[in-house]
Amino acid sequence: EQLVESGGGLVQPGGSLTLSCVTSGITFENYAMAWYRQTPGNEREFLATIRRGGGTVYQDSVKGRFTISRDNAKNTVYLQMNNLTPNDTAVYICNAGYYYTRYVPYNYWGQGTQVTVSS
Repeated sequence: EQLVESGGGLVQPGGSLTLSCVTSGITFENYAMAWYRQTPGNEREFLATIRRGGGTVYQDSVKGRFTISRDNAKNTVYLQMNNLTPNDTAVYICNAGYYYTRYVPYNYWGQGTQVTVSS
């Protein structure tokens, strides 16, 4: 199983980025997918999930700014991030799991992609 994130980088406050996570070795359409982020010394923070049927759930701090989507034909999940602030600086990590009243991650993690928001 492999999850590979890309699309991170340096962006100015108020800017936008779209992250991608390409998966292999799993039957992508059978999984809910999620994005997390992590800063040094802190736990991974759940951001958003997209269920097998396309339903989405967001953490309050990103609701209205971030959009998660998936393309089952490409085995890829995306995170569109708008109106970024320095507080969004982190390593962004995707995960495959399942959703039952809440998102539950399996031990399928990518290596992460760094997002830095700074002027």
